[in-house]
Amino acid sequence: MTKKMDALEYHSTGRKGKIEVISSKPCLTSRDLSLAYTPGVAEPCLEIEKNPEDAYKYTAKGNLVAVVSNGTAVLGLGNIGAIAGKPVMEGKGVLFKRFADVDVFDLEVKSENPDDVIKVVQLLEPTFGGINLEDIKAPECFYIEEELKKTMNIPVFHDDQHGTAIISTAALINALHLVGKKIEEIKIVVNGAGAAGVACANLAISMGAQQKNVLMCDTKGVIFKGRTEGMNVYKERLAVDTEERTLDEAMQNADVFIGVSAKGAVTPSMVRSMAKDPIIMAMANPDPEITPEEALAVRSDVIMATGRSDYPNQVNNVLGFPFIFRGALDVRASTINEEMKRAAVMALAELAREDCPDSVCRAYGNQKFAFGRDYIIPKPFDPRALLRVAPAVAKAAMDSGVARQPIEDMDRYVESLEALQGKAKETMRFIINKAKCDPKKIVFPEGENEKILKAAYILIEEGIAEPVVIGHRKRIEKLMADLGLEGINIIDPEDSELTDRYAQEFYRMRQRKGITLSEAHRVMRRKSRNHFGSMMVHMGDADCLLSGIDAHYPETIRPALEVIGRQPQLSGVHGMYMMIFNKRITFMADTTVTMDPTAEELAETAILAAEKVRMLEIEPRVAMLSFSNFGSVNHELTNKVKRAVEIVKLRAPSLEIDGEMQADTAVTPELLGNYPFSSLTGPANVLIFPDLNSGNIAYKLLHRLGGAEAIGPILMGMNKPTHVLQRGDDVSNIVNMAAIAVVDAQ
Repeated sequence: MTKKMDALEYHSTGRKGKIEVISSKPCLTSRDLSLAYTPGVAEPCLEIEKNPEDAYKYTAKGNLVAVVSNGTAVLGLGNIGAIAGKPVMEGKGVLFKRFADVDVFDLEVKSENPDDVIKVVQLLEPTFGGINLEDIKAPECFYIEEELKKTMNIPVFHDDQHGTAIISTAALINALHLVGKKIEEIKIVVNGAGAAGVACANLAISMGAQQKNVLMCDTKGVIFKGRTEGMNVYKERLAVDTEERTLDEAMQNADVFIGVSAKGAVTPSMVRSMAKDPIIMAMANPDPEITPEEALAVRSDVIMATGRSDYPNQVNNVLGFPFIFRGALDVRASTINEEMKRAAVMALAELAREDCPDSVCRAYGNQKFAFGRDYIIPKPFDPRALLRVAPAVAKAAMDSGVARQPIEDMDRYVESLEALQGKAKETMRFIINKAKCDPKKIVFPEGENEKILKAAYILIEEGIAEPVVIGHRKRIEKLMADLGLEGINIIDPEDSELTDRYAQEFYRMRQRKGITLSEAHRVMRRKSRNHFGSMMVHMGDADCLLSGIDAHYPETIRPALEVIGRQPQLSGVHGMYMMIFNKRITFMADTTVTMDPTAEELAETAILAAEKVRMLEIEPRVAMLSFSNFGSVNHELTNKVKRAVEIVKLRAPSLEIDGEMQADTAVTPELLGNYPFSSLTGPANVLIFPDLNSGNIAYKLLHRLGGAEAIGPILMGMNKPTHVLQRGDDVSNIVNMAAIAVVDAQ
């Protein structure tokens, strides 16, 4: 499947687009309906009529941002029109929600007249707590933002301008710190006089750079006083007295280059002419003005930043706008002013100077990030950014007098942001990032399945794994051609040089269990691709196996047990599901393998589950479930669970575990609080079920009726990483499970 087909399928499958509106209040009974609408809704309406500020109390206004565009400068696509830009604006809404829990309505305005855009936004002010202008071409974007900020009493922020400026300026502050230069004394060259370039120049001046030392360049060359060609009022404000006329001339003895222009705009000779310890921020996307390799080939003292994730020091706006709006909304700011932007700059700069948590380092392949030339800006998905930027912006709003609802307890506010973040949002991203840092070879025995091929292609494209698919070569090649896929490694057991070697090994392993040599050849060549895939892992030709989308569970796991086997010190293999809810993750075991476990087997399940959960950077709190609460019922079934808890505490004394307890007690703080003697310090995130019946039923009900995303089954106790897909899994589930298998193999 081509990238085009991937993108179109992503946006069109199921509910169209990327967003939906979900009620935050119950609306199930006639009473609910009467409160949500008529007659009950009249009461908050009347309160707001008396005091308009009560709209923040009784409506979603305070957490609602409008992403507004007329489609005149969309991404790298240019002027494609308002309706064509809608997918981008929906995507912006997804990022707001994903990173800072800010709700968004996207508004596409069908007009290139800036006064029309201004009027529309002004008329909609009662609806929103903030306005994010997006993908509006320069110079109109400057005029629109200025007019709206003059006339509106809610924050207005053009991210194309200020987002790029804030992130790059944070990187600049740290780079200057490293080379021992003062911003007041440096020469800065900005190439690209559009929205981002003008904002970068203005923010650098706001941070202390002298305007006479900031040279702005566009396609006509240096913007100097007296120039008439290609000028506008916003460029005119940045014009300086200088004899320099070209970018080449401007770059001589420059300390800093900020590029928001085009690929190849900077040459090696320009870099060579710059001052000692030059700082280059080449942010043209997807290809920078000059690559780090090209710059470093000329001189070794360069500090580089780009907009790309495959180079150090990525300038990514997602480090800014969600958190800036979060802080502004939370103090009900009337505007986003220079003080708030500078606060965001310093918060990001200071964050990069802190010790980077192990969890972030592990997510990037155990790279050690320490403040220095290759780490002057936090990683784009550093979860600490919300906790630093939003409070800094909120405080600056309060200090500068634009906060209408100041925060009284900043420590408590930070705690609320931590709760808002939720571990659930981070976990799969952490797993995928960790997998990408050390991709492993993963074998898919069901290579003739369309979903498997699509997932394999994504794994290659994303660098998550090195997939190998097993099946009839010509059938797979035809299916790949039909889907527009290429580059997937195919092994056909009927023509593979591995087959005879695998048959010999399988015969050696199973000759005293009824397998003849001829039968071993038949199994490897034609009968069972799961056996062939398992043998690849056993023989070290693959690192992990993922199968089961076309087969019943026993048909998948039996070959793996025969060939790969369980760890010898264990009584058996166990299965666990990761259930991802909106703001929490719960692990459930055993949900797939052991039907009626003994106390010893339950204890083994609990210990293995805790180990897997720790692998995902989550500290386990384990509850052993039953229909009894701490001895409230004396029965052989509850006594079995009680005995399992005792065994775990002997074998893993540092593990936080308790039981036997009922399921609602385990996950509800108020109920758990009725048992102050419990060793659980909070709601359990690992639930161990007393038998397969209860575990299997529970995870399926939570998945289908509770809205949880079920990822698994994650097999525990195999000699080598082996995992099973659910029949009917979609492509994204397969990719997620593959990432888990890769991390397991690491």
